[in-house]
Amino acid sequence: MKPLYPRVGIFGVGLLGGSVALGLKERFLVEEVHAYDQDPKALEAALALGVADRVHPALGPWVADLDLAVLAAPVGALEGLGRELAGYASPKTLFTDVGSVKGRVVQTLEATLPRYVGGHPMAGSERAGVENAHAGLLQNAVWVLTPTERTPKADLEALKGLVEALGAYPVLLPPDLHDRLVARVSHLPYLLAVALNLLVAKDKDRELLMFLAAGGFRDLTRVASGSPRMSRDMVVENKEALKEAIEDLKGLLLHLETLLEDPEGLLKAAEEAKRTRDSLPIVRRSLLPEMHDLVVQVPDRPGELARIATALGEAGVNIKDIEVLAIRDEGGAIRLGFASRKEKETAQEVLKGVGYRTR
Repeated sequence: MKPLYPRVGIFGVGLLGGSVALGLKERFLVEEVHAYDQDPKALEAALALGVADRVHPALGPWVADLDLAVLAAPVGALEGLGRELAGYASPKTLFTDVGSVKGRVVQTLEATLPRYVGGHPMAGSERAGVENAHAGLLQNAVWVLTPTERTPKADLEALKGLVEALGAYPVLLPPDLHDRLVARVSHLPYLLAVALNLLVAKDKDRELLMFLAAGGFRDLTRVASGSPRMSRDMVVENKEALKEAIEDLKGLLLHLETLLEDPEGLLKAAEEAKRTRDSLPIVRRSLLPEMHDLVVQVPDRPGELARIATALGEAGVNIKDIEVLAIRDEGGAIRLGFASRKEKETAQEVLKGVGYRTR
C-alpha cells in the first residue's frame, strides 16, 4: 500500500511532534520518519521508542527530499526554525506546524516557506517530552487549520485529509480568530491554574491548604504541572489576545463578587455556567472498557475484512471492537480491539501467518 506521505520530517521531537509521528506510523500513512532536534537526548529517545527511523542533529539537503514537514518546536522558536528551513526547502514539501499561537507565526512562515498551512492540534498533556508521546493523543482531537487568502486550495485539502487520516477533526479558522479563541479556552485557564496554586503557596496556612485540597482543586489546576518554560512562551506569544481575555474575566469576577449579596442572581449565573459546561463536547474515554489494540494494514481487495475475521474466528480469538482508520485507492488500515493482551498477541501471530502487516 502506498503511504500518504513517503518521507515525513518532524522538527522538534517532543510530546506533539512525537505523537504525530507515531500516529502516522500506526496508521501506515508514512514510509519513513525523519526527526530533527537540537537536543541529542531527544533524538536518541526518538530512535529508541520507534518515533523516528532516522534522526538529524543539523538541518541540511535531506530536508528537500521530504514530502511533509511538521514544525513541532516551541511556539517561540517556530519563526526562526522556518527561516532556517527555507534555505533547504523544496516546492515538493508541504509544511505545517503544531504551534498554539498562529497570528505572527502564520504570517512569517507563509512568507518564508514555499508551501505552508498553519495548524494547531488541540491536544496535549501535563507530561511533556517524546517519552510521553502516543498516537492516541490525537484521536478525536480538534485540529485547527489556519489558511489565509494565499493558501492554495490543494494544500489545504491535503492537510485536511492528513488530519482526518490521523483520527482528528479539522476545523478551519483565520489565524487571528484562532488566537482570540484559544486565549480564552486554553491560555487563560493556564494562568488561572498558576494563580490558584500561587494563592495556596503564598497563604500563611499553606500546609493546611495543601492537606485540604481535594480532587476538584487538583483537576482545576492540573495544567500548571506542564513545562513552565513552554507554557510561559505560549502565553507570552499570545499576550494581546490574552490581555483582552483577562480584562473580561476581571469584569466577571467583580460581577460575581456583587452576586454574593444576591443569592438568586448567583444561582442564575451558576445555572448558566452549568448549562455551558454540560454542553461541552467531551470524549469520555475513561468510561470505555480497556482495549488492547492491534492495527492491521488491509489491501484494497474485496473480502479482506471477512478473511481477517475468519482467520481470527478459526483461531478462537474474539474481536471486541473494530474501526476503519484509513481508506484510499491503494487500501487502508483497521484497528482491532481485544479484551486481553494475550488475545491481541495471538491475533497478531495469526494475521502475520496469513500475510498481513500489523503494528
